[in-house]
Amino acid sequence: MNKTDKTEIISQIKDLVNGSDAVYLVNYTGVSVEEISTIRREFLKEGITYKVFKNTLVKKALQQTEGYEKFNDLLVGMIGYAFAKDNTTVPAKIIKQFNDKNNKFNLVGCYIEDQFFGGDQLETLSKLPTKLELIAGIIGSINAPASGIVGAINAVARDLVSVLDAIEKKKAA
Repeated sequence: MNKTDKTEIISQIKDLVNGSDAVYLVNYTGVSVEEISTIRREFLKEGITYKVFKNTLVKKALQQTEGYEKFNDLLVGMIGYAFAKDNTTVPAKIIKQFNDKNNKFNLVGCYIEDQFFGGDQLETLSKLPTKLELIAGIIGSINAPASGIVGAINAVARDLVSVLDAIEKKKAA
């Protein structure tokens, strides 16, 4: 690989890192090509970019990017990189799911926003809600009091109608 190619790859890595809200490092030792293809499809369905680069090129790219210092010691061996824009916890869910089935494809570490998480925190990360789940929960919380008020108003009106109906029946009798 010549110097121009290396420079282009380093630039591509920097663009991926800077354009992502989360960057995951996974060790893919022992994972077959077929399994990697399956994982890539899962990532792709969720809008996550999965790439494999030479660790030395990633180190050079990260030296030119602030905030990823803890990755330097982790870039050893067969490392794959998952880049997520909005769905920052989805890669953890996919990694955990595959790891549970095959005991392969281990999380080495990740940055979500500017927070570092070690590979031992995969279980915790995989249980965090996705952005869409959080939004749905917030909307549900906001909607619950409003629907309670509407229900209470409807109950008063229903009770009033029942009372008026009972009075009318009593007068008729």
